[in-house]
Amino acid sequence: MKLLIKNGRVIHPVTSTVLLQDILAEDGRISLLEHGLTVQADQTIDASGLAVAPGLVDMHVHFRDPGLTYKEDVLTGCAAAARGGVTSVACMANTSPAVDKPEQVKYVLERAKLANGVGVYPVAALSKGLQGEEPTDAEALRRAGAIALSDDGNTVDNANLMRDALILANRLDMPILCHCEDTSMVAGRAVNEGSVSRQLWLEGRPAIAEEIMVMRDAMLAEETGSKVHICHVTTARSVDIIRKMKKKGVPITCETCPHYFTLTEDEVLRQGALARVNPPLRTKADVHGIIAGLKDGTIDAIASDHAPHSVEEKSRPLARAPSGMIGLETSLAITLTQLYHTKKLDLPGVIRRMSTNPADILHISRGRMSLSAVADLVIFDPDEAWTIDPERFASKARNTPFAGWKVKGRVKYTIAKGRVIHRDEA
Repeated sequence: MKLLIKNGRVIHPVTSTVLLQDILAEDGRISLLEHGLTVQADQTIDASGLAVAPGLVDMHVHFRDPGLTYKEDVLTGCAAAARGGVTSVACMANTSPAVDKPEQVKYVLERAKLANGVGVYPVAALSKGLQGEEPTDAEALRRAGAIALSDDGNTVDNANLMRDALILANRLDMPILCHCEDTSMVAGRAVNEGSVSRQLWLEGRPAIAEEIMVMRDAMLAEETGSKVHICHVTTARSVDIIRKMKKKGVPITCETCPHYFTLTEDEVLRQGALARVNPPLRTKADVHGIIAGLKDGTIDAIASDHAPHSVEEKSRPLARAPSGMIGLETSLAITLTQLYHTKKLDLPGVIRRMSTNPADILHISRGRMSLSAVADLVIFDPDEAWTIDPERFASKARNTPFAGWKVKGRVKYTIAKGRVIHRDEA
């Protein structure tokens, strides 16, 4: 199978360049990458006026499979990914049962074979049942196909357990992805501690709860020499801590999400439970701090933290509704709107944080724009305006606070291993 993409503005995130080039994909890999190709192909796409980039690598999604498939499953999650230009996803372990045994890892991988070709990479639980008490068998999980360990959704409060896990994971060359909030300071609380929590007469989740755990895990990384990745950073002070630790040479990386550089805690007053997310939306000063961290490279990656819930669940009162919002189908558009069109990041900078860097952190061979690389590609119009309509999503869920938003940047084609898996019909 030969796929030829002509006349595209090809984004090279590693070299920070955008070049007018054609791409030939053969047997799932990029075989030619130059201007003016005249070869014959089974399918040709004219990408004139469009950007062509490595397929996005979303390193933080929740597909709810096994056990919670009324919210989402691997097949619908992969369909949503394709619509958002995402060709690889790392699925978190907080399913039912949790992905804490090799057979659960194998189940996710088997389900992925039935999907549309999006690469699905299971993240296994760090502790049994995500309880933070007993370690899982990391070696067996890795052999089964898990690429990383995380209790995401829960914090590993036990510092000794985390330290031991980091030492073992370093030996296995297996990243640990850390949810950072001190459980004793946030349990059962719905929103950021601040003006909104006071207006709603609710106990809040203080920023310091995140920052304490970011510092702890950074110090453990420093002490053990093991790599640690901080999930969904939300506060300016967390960014400062990570920045300082990176300057010291600590092997630490981190991610944030579009909602954390776009929305503030005030969104809760407007949209209630739709704006409840874990960790919570923070203040305007924190949004500025997140953007600063993205601009200077302190924040390595942008992930969606795609967290589907049913309409009934998100219709509950704020204090009883589950945390989370979906984002696979909107993350690129919101990032382009908020960062590229405001000149905070250029296109290679956006793609580096949404493709190449996440792939590097997870040690997967995707998200590359080079000869012989896997032909995972996204073709998009960075300037096309459209309105977010959850009713048109491929996801089972509709829980987004961005419904009705006008954004700029639309995915036209998503290609996985040289095969078109999504084409925009709008």
